[in-house]
Amino acid sequence: MSCPLVDYGFGVLVRALLSVWDKSGLVPFAQGLANLGIELISSGGTSAALAAAGIPHRSVDEVTGAPEMLDGRVKTLHPTIHGAILADRSKPEHLAELASRDIGLIDLVVCNLYPFESNPSIELIDVGGPTMVRAAAKNLASVAVIVDPVDYEVVLAELQSLRNVSARTKLRLAQAAFHHTASYDARIASWFDGLVALEETGTETTEAASIIAPTISLDLHLSQTLRYGENPHQIGARYRIVGEKGWPDSLIQHQGKELSYLNLFDTDAAWRLVHDLGHEAAAVVMKHANPCGAATARTLSAAYRRAHEGDPVSAFGGVVALNRRMDAETAELLVGVFTEVVIAPGYEADALEVLAAKKQMRVLEALPPSSSKRHFRSIDGGLLMQSPDRVGESDEGWTVVSKAQPDEATRRDLAFAWRLCSHVSSNAIVVCAESQAVGIGAGQQSRVDAARIAVSKAGDRSRGAVGASDAFFPFRDGLDVLAEAGLRAIIEPGGSVRDDEVIAAADEFGLALVFTGRRHFRH
Repeated sequence: MSCPLVDYGFGVLVRALLSVWDKSGLVPFAQGLANLGIELISSGGTSAALAAAGIPHRSVDEVTGAPEMLDGRVKTLHPTIHGAILADRSKPEHLAELASRDIGLIDLVVCNLYPFESNPSIELIDVGGPTMVRAAAKNLASVAVIVDPVDYEVVLAELQSLRNVSARTKLRLAQAAFHHTASYDARIASWFDGLVALEETGTETTEAASIIAPTISLDLHLSQTLRYGENPHQIGARYRIVGEKGWPDSLIQHQGKELSYLNLFDTDAAWRLVHDLGHEAAAVVMKHANPCGAATARTLSAAYRRAHEGDPVSAFGGVVALNRRMDAETAELLVGVFTEVVIAPGYEADALEVLAAKKQMRVLEALPPSSSKRHFRSIDGGLLMQSPDRVGESDEGWTVVSKAQPDEATRRDLAFAWRLCSHVSSNAIVVCAESQAVGIGAGQQSRVDAARIAVSKAGDRSRGAVGASDAFFPFRDGLDVLAEAGLRAIIEPGGSVRDDEVIAAADEFGLALVFTGRRHFRH
């Protein structure tokens, strides 16, 4: 692969074109250029900003001899501008052609694009800006291009010392420029995906049509370089999808060590689950992206205490998520347990004082998780994509298939168990009592083994509890394990060829069995 790290050395930088949407740092940078005797060309709002600051410059229409037209849609799209940017200065014939048309070279292009995602519309689709940026980046051997105000300082420093921009800096700036235009185009393409889906279906609620497109343009920006990945020998980083707002983008870290790859992964799982447990105060304890404790209660401290009691051994070194502003009482309970991360929507001042005793504990504050319409997972050579799995809060679609009928309290417990189970790795079995997880069997190849683990962790608490299975029982043996442990009701999707055997087993034990008609695998 050839590298265009070349500088033809055609002397000093003499002319710059400035046309930016983001005007932060513009005036001092432009003044610095003018102080070096560099001629400035500008248009539109950028020209107005320079004029207001008293910085001398020429307007684009003065240079081209062609006034802006079509309500500003055509300003810089002119041979006088693009010839000045694109000329190959190693070719005498290019330079001669410019001279014959009285076109002067442009050595620096400063341009960034409209924030399309702020108000997606046809009018915010920039044409001239991306064209200039791409032209300057293509001609990086002779032209420097700036798309980010953060680069003003380094470019100005090089101009002051070299009277030009170094070849290495031009290469880096060109890289940033093409990422800038690619990012911009990706956001526009995603907007058009939605328009096409709406046109074809006539509704925004047809999920398959709205998320599946022949091409998906993902605009990913580096947000954080992590110490390492899942293990110390792996490289790790966090990227965000531009145009989407996830809870990490709202994150406030009050104290503690830097977040690791697994901290973020486990915290995301905990934060999603705690917001899916209903409207009461809720707490979740997460280990390795699986809950080991979860509960709701009338107070936050009670919810946390009950969540921790679900599996206090596994809670060691876990991630705790709370759906209420943390108070001092809850904080006092929390500091008694080694916890890697705690996340909540807010903290009372006295709660933060209590937590400060655990200086290594990462204390996070964030907005609720977003509702992304697409979930991605990497595989070799590409990605898998699906719509998110949602359980919902109602019992619509539930069918009681046993002779025993669940009473209202049992149905509430079943609803809690069902929501919890959908967040546990498959095969998953959970045992719950009065909106508290007392036993969780996660990630097992055999469903009956998941049931054995769940009741083993629950112990005597299985008596009178309820259970949930994320998928149907292929044989009655899994239900037998739960029933023999003393459960009074079980909820599962149904749909097995042996459903009749499973229902018969439930009737033998006199427990209530509810089919939901929907599976919740999680891998």
